[in-house]
Amino acid sequence: MRRKRHRKWQTTLLVLSLIGLWIIFLLPSNLVRAPAPNEAVPAIPAGNQAIAAPPSPSPIVIESSEDPPEPDYTDAVWMAVGDIMMHMPLLPGAYDKTTDRYNFDPFFTEVKPLFAQGDWVIANLETPIAGEEFGYSGYPLFNAPVELAEALKAAGFNMITNANNHSLDKGEKGLLRTLANLKALDLPIVGTAASQEEADRLLLSEKNGIVMGLAAYTYGTNGIPIPEGKPYLVSIIYEEKIKEDIMRLRREGADFITVSLHFGTEYQTAPNEEQKRLARSLIAAGADIIAGSHPHVVQPYEVVETVNEHGLAKKGLIIYSMGNFISNQRGETKDYGVIFKVNIRKNKSDGSTQLTEIESIPTWVHRYKPDHAYRYRILPIDETIAASSDELLTQADYATLKKNAELLRNRLDSMK
Repeated sequence: MRRKRHRKWQTTLLVLSLIGLWIIFLLPSNLVRAPAPNEAVPAIPAGNQAIAAPPSPSPIVIESSEDPPEPDYTDAVWMAVGDIMMHMPLLPGAYDKTTDRYNFDPFFTEVKPLFAQGDWVIANLETPIAGEEFGYSGYPLFNAPVELAEALKAAGFNMITNANNHSLDKGEKGLLRTLANLKALDLPIVGTAASQEEADRLLLSEKNGIVMGLAAYTYGTNGIPIPEGKPYLVSIIYEEKIKEDIMRLRREGADFITVSLHFGTEYQTAPNEEQKRLARSLIAAGADIIAGSHPHVVQPYEVVETVNEHGLAKKGLIIYSMGNFISNQRGETKDYGVIFKVNIRKNKSDGSTQLTEIESIPTWVHRYKPDHAYRYRILPIDETIAASSDELLTQADYATLKKNAELLRNRLDSMK
């Protein structure tokens, strides 16, 4: 009996031991025993003291039910054409004996509605307009009636670039008279100047809250020397000077910059390597549009990727040559030109400006002879072909227009 009790007691002890072990293993391992009332607490060495921060609450994200505001944009339209020339055959048909004046408005009748779409409409004037006193003349030393400037303004042109190889055809006096005649019509001019102060003055023009800076330069003056001590008369292409002018225009508030370059090789339908190098270098230096002239035929254009002064990506437009807008030159596409129309968009939120739409509109100088003298009209080719209703054009004219329209389009787009 005693032996049975002893076994019972042993069994009870074994069960209690197992329960104790089970409780110990289930207790959290990171429990810290509180010190007894008289037990010393180990000190934390100075310099290593740390205060445990309470756990950070989870961030509360409040989602707005409204979309972020759209950027605030403003737009304006830039337009430009090629060479405005005045060969002698253009004069007789424009002369009105009853008024003893010339009327060149009919040159531009068919394209005037297009220019009404532009905010900046730029013409490259490649002839002095010194008036009758200097004698009217054509190639090689040009001089046109003042009425040509009046017709340009009436057609919608509001800015003139005047740096070209014919700027000094009538000497310093002819250049100064040209400037005076253009200023009398409130036509802003860039590329020639009457003084150093005038040459240093920047041309900035604001339309719809967008400021354009405009500068113009030529490769030379056909060997006619610029008078000593008067380099300001004609702006010559010096790359570093142009880049300095670009920086000045930007500092003075230009949102985008147009540089007009009279350069390249006459009658060549593609730009030479120096044209490409210089134009791309100026785009990299901050110009937005290069408006080329001088070859007297249309050359391609290209859009190049670059960055603005804030490091943001942007596009630069290089137009190597816009051909002849009005002249008496014929054949081998010398009687063709192009109007460029570019939409300029400014983000008013961050001040950045982009070229958002680029349109090239080929033109043809229609020359016809209803009497003793030739008449001239500038026709937008695509529009003229689409209408096919011009009573002054023959079927042969339309066939030629269609053929050359395709040729010009392929040429213009060949570097895109």
